[in-house]
Amino acid sequence: MIARLRGTLLERTRGAVVVDCCGVGYLVAVSAHTWIGLPEIGEPVDLRVYTQAQENKVALYGFGSAEERQLFDLLITVKNVGPSSAMNILSGGSSPEQIARLVADEQTGALTKLKGVGKKTAEMLVVELRDKCAHLLISWGASESSGPPSGRSSRPDRRREIFPVLDEVASALVQLGWRPQEAESAVAELVVEEGDTLESLIRDALRSMPR
Repeated sequence: MIARLRGTLLERTRGAVVVDCCGVGYLVAVSAHTWIGLPEIGEPVDLRVYTQAQENKVALYGFGSAEERQLFDLLITVKNVGPSSAMNILSGGSSPEQIARLVADEQTGALTKLKGVGKKTAEMLVVELRDKCAHLLISWGASESSGPPSGRSSRPDRRREIFPVLDEVASALVQLGWRPQEAESAVAELVVEEGDTLESLIRDALRSMPR
């Protein structure tokens, strides 16, 4: 059972990396959150790893932080949420804190915007993990008070490195008359899914804008 990989980053493609450890290259699936925090090719990398051993293959899932791994471990306890689905959920938010807060605050509508999460799965996530996610947030030093998720972490929204369309969304909102601060806040809360267009993301952002 592989629990951690520390080596050299050899390759980086969207959703996966290859880590060289003593001459052996390990293919590791990673979330968008971990992906944007990776070092340059050829630099040292350290990933926490979940090993999924099946009859015909072994799959590795990597995490750049203990918080993301902790949330992943909770997600895969929910029925019909396997490792791949859990990674999609983690990739849909700006940070593990945001995803945990969506669950803790029972934001089923926002959860259904995540890739692969339907209404039934969103409800199950809330029912089974609401209290556990609230405890996670407290252990991470996040505010335990309920309320609409801010969608923002203490570091910049580096999702724009892999989703440049978010810059276009922010610009479009400003052109429509919203203040830059309001536009940035709305963009930070956006969940980007495969197939989303500039127009669909603008519509989603407008739904969260102050009336």
